[in-house]
Amino acid sequence: MSTAGTEAPLNPPPASVRIIASPQSWVEGEAVRQLEAVARLPGMRHAVGLPDLHPGKGAPVGAAFTSEGILYPYLVGSDIGCGMGLWDVGMLSRKAKAERWAAKLNVEGTWSGDAEGFLAEEGVKASGFEAALGTVGGGNHFAEVQRVDVVHDAEGFAALGLAADRLLLLVHSGSRGLGEAILRAHVDRHAAGGLQEDSDEARAYLARHDHAVAWARANRALVARRVLDGIGAPARRVLDVCHNSVTPRRDTGGTRWLHRKGAAPSDEGPVVIPGSRGALSYLVVPVGDGTGSAYSLAHGAGRKWTRTAARERMKERFTAESLTRTPFKSHVVCENKDLLFEEAPPAYKPIDRVVTDLVEAGLVRVVATLAPVLTYKTRSHEE
Repeated sequence: MSTAGTEAPLNPPPASVRIIASPQSWVEGEAVRQLEAVARLPGMRHAVGLPDLHPGKGAPVGAAFTSEGILYPYLVGSDIGCGMGLWDVGMLSRKAKAERWAAKLNVEGTWSGDAEGFLAEEGVKASGFEAALGTVGGGNHFAEVQRVDVVHDAEGFAALGLAADRLLLLVHSGSRGLGEAILRAHVDRHAAGGLQEDSDEARAYLARHDHAVAWARANRALVARRVLDGIGAPARRVLDVCHNSVTPRRDTGGTRWLHRKGAAPSDEGPVVIPGSRGALSYLVVPVGDGTGSAYSLAHGAGRKWTRTAARERMKERFTAESLTRTPFKSHVVCENKDLLFEEAPPAYKPIDRVVTDLVEAGLVRVVATLAPVLTYKTRSHEE
């Protein structure tokens, strides 16, 4: 990975590398190689791989890094602000009509509302990318109506104002083309290199980054509104966490830059760690002080197969139609057949093993498990 645009400190101490995964968990060798490569970058102090660690484009996903003096936009990636939002739906689980909802739900359709007005409601400035506002996007993004499977911590569950007989809505999406444009502008000048923290370019990037994080949060809110309008139910936002970002931490006697790439925060309260569309999601509460895990947690199950491998393997075993139903009898809306195969549940690591690793490492306490009812990915092939 290039470090153009940076100046290495004299005799920098080597970054510590930690992978939080039990012997029972499989971590691909290429992901470990990428983690160690990042740990050798100028200014890097810590590199942490979470249980969902897997290879990315030049840097691993499911990882968190802290640096000193230099920040690395490339480690955040193109989907700045990507994260998970959870809504408490004002509808009893027994009233769910997944098949009917699947037939009429169209989150990706043109929104006739005032995009800038909606952003203003969320306290966010317009960006020029509002045509994509309220859309889920491709890849592993989704909107999923869920029911409560098991409550493991009744007190923690009640503290969030949740009820075991009500539906929930989980939205995973980010800043769409806005984040991609921000990264592209950086890469055009610096490739994968970093920025000195006191430079004008760093300050400009951070301002654009923070705007994209806020825009992504608003995007999840509008996706949620569209889904809720589709199923005819009100809801209350319970939490919203970002897992692609760079933020300053000033609790170490100086400023260090915490980069999260597919890593949920452990210092912002409860988090939902989703499995694949055919698996449970876990509502967890972080425990411990977070220092050994770079204040981060797994953000999902983590890919086991590349998209190409998943597409080839799943087409040999399943029809596209069969993948629109899951073992939970839930429905999947995804009219892009390639995406349907690429995101099939076997392409992901077992979510129960990922969460067990976090529990055994003393990082989380499970509050509840959530089961899919309806998973929305896309109506159009182009999306």
